[in-house]
Amino acid sequence: MTALNDLLKFDSQTQALSQVAGRLGWDQETMMPENSGDQRGAEMAALEGVLHARRCDARVGEWLSQIHIGTQDGVVQAQLREIRLSFERAVKVPGDLAEAIASTTSMAQGKWAAARAADDFAAFAPVLEEVLALKREEGQALAVGADVYDTMLADYEPGTSAAELEQMFGALRPGLVELRGAILEKEPAQAMQGPFDEAAQLQISNLLAEKFGYDLKRGRIDKAVHPFSSGSGQDVRITTRTNPDDPFNCFYSTIHEVGHGCYEQNVDPKYLLTAIGQGASMGVHESQSRIYENQLGRSRAFTEFLFSKMQAHFGDFGIPSAEAFYKSVNSVSQGFIRTEADEVQYNLHVLLRFDLERALVSGDLQVKDLQTAWNDRFYSDFGYHVASASQGCLQDVHWSVGLFGYFPTYSLGNVYAGCLYETLREACPQLDEDLRVGNLASATDWLRDNVQCHGGLKLPRQTISDACGFEPSEAPLLAYLKQKFSYIYDL
Repeated sequence: MTALNDLLKFDSQTQALSQVAGRLGWDQETMMPENSGDQRGAEMAALEGVLHARRCDARVGEWLSQIHIGTQDGVVQAQLREIRLSFERAVKVPGDLAEAIASTTSMAQGKWAAARAADDFAAFAPVLEEVLALKREEGQALAVGADVYDTMLADYEPGTSAAELEQMFGALRPGLVELRGAILEKEPAQAMQGPFDEAAQLQISNLLAEKFGYDLKRGRIDKAVHPFSSGSGQDVRITTRTNPDDPFNCFYSTIHEVGHGCYEQNVDPKYLLTAIGQGASMGVHESQSRIYENQLGRSRAFTEFLFSKMQAHFGDFGIPSAEAFYKSVNSVSQGFIRTEADEVQYNLHVLLRFDLERALVSGDLQVKDLQTAWNDRFYSDFGYHVASASQGCLQDVHWSVGLFGYFPTYSLGNVYAGCLYETLREACPQLDEDLRVGNLASATDWLRDNVQCHGGLKLPRQTISDACGFEPSEAPLLAYLKQKFSYIYDL
């Protein structure tokens, strides 16, 4: 066999093992028995040790050195690009450090969940310090004199830097603050009257998943505290959650995760279990979940369809018309939770985390001072005080599992979604008519063909710029938000 064949076969096996590791993580969040955390941590560490050894196996470097990349076709070149990046990253991180991170973050996730339930940041702070120290050590090994936070960011959004994001977010923030201030001076939207039966919520949730193109023969929907998606190709799983007083939490968590899930299900099958067989980056991934959830799912046209389904399942729930329902779905109000935030305020939640985690990584902010720093920044940005740790710095799972550098990709995904939606509307002039009857095919087919099918074939920014025909910027997102919410709130 040639070096290329040997390398691609070896990498396919590594990709398969990585999917197994992901399934263990899915099980931990959904079905694992309560007292199984310690054993699961050992299992995750053992598997991570195997994966790390494969990723930095000396044979990978030897195979790469024997392959003439320029003679390969574009798909193989992209696979080799990703394999080389993974190899070069892996050889810089000692195996015992990779295992320690896997074991500690698995344990920390359980500690975070318990501390969140108890509203006790002090109980979580020591393990967060451990995780941060390990991730700093990893970042320093990878950076080799470069910016440590940028190396963390590269794991989720290759080709960008904190400085670039800071400039983009700096241009985004003033418009959001101005729009938010104008809206909150207006009368709030009409509220729904619950409670809303959980079984009925889940029935509508499944319907929405299917309408948005999620293939339940290659996936499943379960419940979790923090909704997420997992897997790729032929096994892509998502989770949602329910609230008896707020069915939107269930519906839009489902649509959001379906955006992630459809991306993975729609990657070209030829790329299955290869280095390009998943999304291009977390920013591009988030663009899919956010355009499904917001620009499509919260549109005036689609909410007419959703309103009819809610009437059929819940009868009179206090909203008299589809127009009032549209305004209720897009209500802007005070709140603490990022995942429940409206489109106008969501990015302000993300930018807070972006700044705080950069300070944590650089050492400018100590873990013991995180809760105070969070609360002070939240008051500065939102104008009211955080009521509890579970509504503040304990609300997200990300830092407990070592995902430093992940948060900014949420706002970058919103920026990408704004660009894609502007182009989508031009490509699909009948879009509103389709959405009113619950037909998402014109939109989801366009996204499949222009973004999702490519998987990791292209670099993230190229994936978006090729789909849109222009370089991404925050301008389309701001224009969309101002137009939409000016109508809703008569600004």
